[in-house]
Amino acid sequence: MSYNKLTPEEEKIIVNKATEAPFIGKYDNFYEDGIFICRRCNSPLFSSKSKFDSGCGWPSFDESFQNAIRRVPDPDGIRTEIECENCGAHLGHEFIGERLTEKNTRECVNSLSLHFIPKGNQLPKIIHE
Repeated sequence: MSYNKLTPEEEKIIVNKATEAPFIGKYDNFYEDGIFICRRCNSPLFSSKSKFDSGCGWPSFDESFQNAIRRVPDPDGIRTEIECENCGAHLGHEFIGERLTEKNTRECVNSLSLHFIPKGNQLPKIIHE
């Protein structure tokens, strides 16, 4: 079994850990009710209820689903990278202490790492490789 097919741009972000430009992503200014899943393996990552406007130019969430993301030190030694727990896809970075929400956490995510499933729609099967 293999993961979802990625475009070259998606692969650059998800596999090679690049960052998409701010304010251009599909989900930056997007507030429909539903669930955001990993574009690579379909694992549920975030509820739309945890999404907020941080003004940073990327989709921001203050909470992920339990055991959905893995936190690893970024090679820059300053930030914390977040990855999909199931497949290791690069999602973005986590910032704590900015006081933007009561949870005091910002999961800053690349739109290209996500896929949105509207409320009421069936989630696709999670792909494990």
